[in-house]
Amino acid sequence: MQDFSGKVAVVTGGASGIGRSLVKALLAEGAKVAIADVEQKALDKVLDEFAEAGDLMGVVTDVSNPASVSALADKVFDAHGACHLLFNNAGVAAPSANVWETTVNDWKWVHSVNVHGIIHGVQAFVPRMIASGEEGHVINTSSGDGGISPLPYQSVYASSKAAVSCISECLAAQLQSEGTNIRASVFYPSGGLLDTGIWTTDRNRPEDLAREKPYDPVPTVQDFKVAAEKAGWELDFQDLDELARYCLQGIREQRFVIMIRVEEAEATLKERAARIGRAELPIDEAEIPKL
Repeated sequence: MQDFSGKVAVVTGGASGIGRSLVKALLAEGAKVAIADVEQKALDKVLDEFAEAGDLMGVVTDVSNPASVSALADKVFDAHGACHLLFNNAGVAAPSANVWETTVNDWKWVHSVNVHGIIHGVQAFVPRMIASGEEGHVINTSSGDGGISPLPYQSVYASSKAAVSCISECLAAQLQSEGTNIRASVFYPSGGLLDTGIWTTDRNRPEDLAREKPYDPVPTVQDFKVAAEKAGWELDFQDLDELARYCLQGIREQRFVIMIRVEEAEATLKERAARIGRAELPIDEAEIPKL
C-alpha cells in the first residue's frame, strides 16, 4: 500500500501517545481515521484537537472486550464500508516485580488488553477486510521488551509483547498463504525512550482487576528523568510523531518488522541464539537494571 489518501484506518489506543501520533500522521496523508480508545475524556480531547485535520470519528472501545471491538468494527463499516489499515495499538503494563510477586490480576489485566485485544481486533476486522477483496494492512504494536529480549523484572508485560510478536508472525504468514490482499506487520516502538501513557496505565485499570496486594508506586517518565539526571545518564527520547511517520513508511515498504535501528535487534537476537545454543539463560540478568 503506497497511498493512504482516502483509505480507512482504525487506531486502537488512539487518543494518546503513539496512537495519537499515528492518527496525526494518517490524517496528514489524507486517510479517514477511526480512533478507538477506552478513555472518553482523552478521546474527546483528540477529536477536538484534530477536528479540522480531516475525516475523523471516535469510538469508546475496550479492546479487552470482544463485544466492544465488534461494535467498533460495525461502526467503522457502517460509516465507511471498509477498513484498509488496522492498527492494534492499545496496550497497558503492570508494576515491575519478580514472577512470584506478581498477582493473578496483573496477568489477567495486561494480557486481556495486550494479547486478547490484538486477537479481538483481528477477529472483528480481518474477515471483513479479506471479504472486501481490497488491499489492506494490519499493524500490531509489540515491544522490544519481550518481542526481542525481555526485561527480567517486566515478566507480565514482556510476555504479553512476546505473544504479540508471535501472533503477528503467524497472522502475516497465514494472510499470504491464503492468497489474500491483506498483509501484516509487527511494529516495535523504538529509536529511544518513549514518553507515552504506558508509564501511567494504572489510571485505566478496572476495579475488578485491581492488584490483590500493595506495590510501590510505579515511576512516571518524569521520575525516570530525574533519576537519570542524578545518576549522570543521558537519556535519548524518540519523537513520537517521527516514529509514527516511520511506521507508515514501513507499511509502504511492505516490511514485516517495523523498527528503527532494527540491526540492533539482529545483534541482540544473535547473542540470544548463541546462548541458547550453549544451553544457557538467553539473557544475562545481571546486565539489566531493575526498573
